[in-house]
Amino acid sequence: MGVQDFSQAPWPDVASATEKGVLAVLAIGACEQHGAHLPLTTDTDMAHGVAGRIAGELEALLLPPITYGDAWNSEAFTGTLSLSPATLRAMIEDIGLGVRRMGVHGLIIINGHFGNREPIALAARTLVGAGLPVVHLDYPGMEALAGKICDSAPAAPGFYHADEVETSIMLALRPAAVDMSRAAPEYPEFPPTFGIEPMQLRDFVKTGVFGDPRPSTAAKGVALIAGIVAESIRLVGLWRGHHGI
Repeated sequence: MGVQDFSQAPWPDVASATEKGVLAVLAIGACEQHGAHLPLTTDTDMAHGVAGRIAGELEALLLPPITYGDAWNSEAFTGTLSLSPATLRAMIEDIGLGVRRMGVHGLIIINGHFGNREPIALAARTLVGAGLPVVHLDYPGMEALAGKICDSAPAAPGFYHADEVETSIMLALRPAAVDMSRAAPEYPEFPPTFGIEPMQLRDFVKTGVFGDPRPSTAAKGVALIAGIVAESIRLVGLWRGHHGI
């Protein structure tokens, strides 16, 4: 069958795929600041790029991405456009119910933005209750991969934003959208209550960068993507085996 990309496929081709039994892959990103060297669509570009490779491996339906997310904590940076958690959850549920009506056997969600995690988890709970198996992945294995592949230290354990990790992946996926002449490091001091109360990132970071993007290369991005996709495929295999799909 091969991957069916919704952005290119006419409806009879999708109908043929669903008649044979198929999974769907949905990327969820954000429209959020990523420093001066990366585009506002970075989270969506990364998630959809990874989702496309996973869909190719699985011969699955590649859905159009959700290009906005819950990016409230970056709203102090011009250009960030955020959805409420309730809105994002409703979008995921509606899309999931739609692919279930089409006959899709299961939904794989690739999340590209931290703020989306809770709405995704709650939507998945609803969809599973409606009879659609759902698995949601947040770049599994990234921290270990970054430790092996990247040269710079993260701004905080497991925290990657406009740094070497994300910049390298963008250089692999959309090099024309990256301006390395504007790449500059920033290692902000995290407030002691970070993570346990709502706060705007701009209160303690000036540029929106967390880490050092300067050592980024497309080759590192290719390696990071390959590792993330491989671990994602492994986890999807476990999920499929559990549900018999």
